[in-house]
Amino acid sequence: MLAKIAKKETRMSEARALYAPEWLTYPEHPEALARTIWTDSFTRNEQGELCIDGVAVSDLVAEHETPQYVFSETTFRTRARAYRTAFEQAFAAHGAQVSVYYAGKSFLSTAVARWATEEGLCLDTASGGELALALRAQVPGANIALHGNNKSEAEIARAIRNGLGRVVADSVDELKLIERVYAELAAERVAEGEEPYAPVPVLIRITPGVHASTHESIATAHEDQKFGMSLQPGTAALAGLDEEELEHWGVEATDSYAALAAAILNATDSLDFRGIHCHIGSQIFEAEGFEQAATTALEFMNRLNRDLGVTLPELDLGGGYGIGYTEADHPRSITEVTESIAASVAATCERLGMAIPHMSFEPGRSISGPSGATLYTVGTIKNVSIEDENGEIRVRRYVSVDGGMSDNARPVLYESDYSVTLANRAPAGEQVLSRVVGKHCESGDVVVRYCYLPADLQAGDILAVPATGAYCYVLGSNYNFLTRPPVIATAEGKPSRMMIRRQREEDMLALDMGSEI
Repeated sequence: MLAKIAKKETRMSEARALYAPEWLTYPEHPEALARTIWTDSFTRNEQGELCIDGVAVSDLVAEHETPQYVFSETTFRTRARAYRTAFEQAFAAHGAQVSVYYAGKSFLSTAVARWATEEGLCLDTASGGELALALRAQVPGANIALHGNNKSEAEIARAIRNGLGRVVADSVDELKLIERVYAELAAERVAEGEEPYAPVPVLIRITPGVHASTHESIATAHEDQKFGMSLQPGTAALAGLDEEELEHWGVEATDSYAALAAAILNATDSLDFRGIHCHIGSQIFEAEGFEQAATTALEFMNRLNRDLGVTLPELDLGGGYGIGYTEADHPRSITEVTESIAASVAATCERLGMAIPHMSFEPGRSISGPSGATLYTVGTIKNVSIEDENGEIRVRRYVSVDGGMSDNARPVLYESDYSVTLANRAPAGEQVLSRVVGKHCESGDVVVRYCYLPADLQAGDILAVPATGAYCYVLGSNYNFLTRPPVIATAEGKPSRMMIRRQREEDMLALDMGSEI
């Protein structure tokens, strides 16, 4: 019966079909690793076993158990180098310079921070914790950026004390806070007989109004969300300043919130107005969104240059470049993306009669995502009866593994789809439509919603889920008091080594202060 059902599924067309989506096709060669999803670091040996940078998954599991994240240093370095080179070459063709920041929020450890630095990338951080980790990895302060829509005084102070290369401000209130913290730290330095800190390099984040084709929760350029400052006329009044205060800054109520922030920043001696930042979202394949955002940001920069009598030196277009998770995804090549963006920026600057500013970009997922995979051990296997969209009764196989939403929250948060393969042996023979689920006490605890796995799958087999290097470990939790998995690093020609150790039950219990408090 299962074999019969497996042959019918390709007729389903709904993206969230009850049974299976149209994009999922029956694998004629289930052992094959699609290179739009799996990088060259992932191969199969002669026995059909999955290897990562030449290390067999059976060896990884024997040493580190499951679940575990495996992170390929080879892939990370290759992709980091490729992004830096592609952006540099694309803009060099137009006489412009580029900085590439690795978005640490996607996945960060001291080793990863060091690899990124060694490959010529700067580092973007989004919290005091990420900043602390970057500093522990001895990333130079000048190569670090600090983001966030609600930075604390302590985070800003840490940024100033360590000479960060830029702070991306998200509101007028934050500009005032940065100025106040700077004044306090400068007074301390002067009282100690030392020179005050250099002015804080600041970019203001705008909302360019580009509606990216991605999940609502990871789209960040529309007006109704928490990030950035509006370019819409009349929004200056939303900053809460009275008419006299607006006049003091040379701004009218009909101006935009971003224009007000720019005027304040430009007139504040302790802050160095470095330029403009924008970010349209994440997991985006089309270049048009980035190009539209660039045009909007450049037009705003050109207006500020004219109105304020300055030449802002930098434009940061953020990141968000998509990767392959399933066969439905068709990511563009790095070279194609960078050349398209560079050509659009150059054309816009020529139209506006302005020089191309120093350009910055922040790839994260597109570097770290394909670098990682998660290994699970199969446990319970159960067939269930379901009714499809046409009212036909079908069977779906549920495959339970020893992890789930605590190590990959993206399917729950964003309805994200993933792929999976049998890893400890060749996935030969009949393939059955399956759903891989976790062990948590949640019906929505789904790891892979739609997939084919061998009919002879059994408890104890090892499954590998690719493209989990981004936003998996960092979004992890201890739900149901599960320990967080380790991150194991691999590299071509090197033995595997532990990058982040497995959390132990005693680590979690140590946080519990006891019942007699």
